Amino acid sequence: MVRLFAGLVLYGASMAMMIRSHLGQLPWDVLHVGLARHLPLSIGETIIAVSFVVLLLWLPLRQAPGFGTVANAVVIGLVTDLVLHVLAVPDPLVLRIVLMLGGVLLNAVATALYIGSQLGPGPRDGLMTGLHRRTGLSLRVVRTSIEVAVVIVGWLLGGLVGVGTVLYAIAIGPLTQALLPHFIVELQSTGVSASSR
Repeated sequence: MVRLFAGLVLYGASMAMMIRSHLGQLPWDVLHVGLARHLPLSIGETIIAVSFVVLLLWLPLRQAPGFGTVANAVVIGLVTDLVLHVLAVPDPLVLRIVLMLGGVLLNAVATALYIGSQLGPGPRDGLMTGLHRRTGLSLRVVRTSIEVAVVIVGWLLGGLVGVGTVLYAIAIGPLTQALLPHFIVELQSTGVSASSR
């Protein structure tokens, strides 16, 4: 539970860092921000709404949500709005670059933490792992493909695409794959681990 909620809080914070860097949003945030331009919702509220829509895509993949899935759908959006409220856009470009790079790295750690807790993947990561399991494609290929698609839709809706978006899309798969083994909680009572799924 500690790993789960630490991961969710850090994930929301990393999203806000990328948004405030103004150097490109996370791929899913390109969609969230684009949608928020057309809806009477904050960015965090839009994140929550999109999370539950994505959960509907789990049905044909036969993915089963866990406690962590529902927590992810709610907590990340709330934290993102909170951090956006207190984090201003820095004027110096160097600080914006630090926010962008820190956001990418923090997001990878956060993803490994909450997936490694084995309390259920987030809606978007469940979509990724479900498609990985069904298609046999690598997690990197599946995640990158999904995120390219949401970037295109988000950009058409008015989301911001920049160097941070490209860096994240290229780096997050390898970073998460490298970090995940270090954060997996071994389920001794069942003998099941994330590495055996």
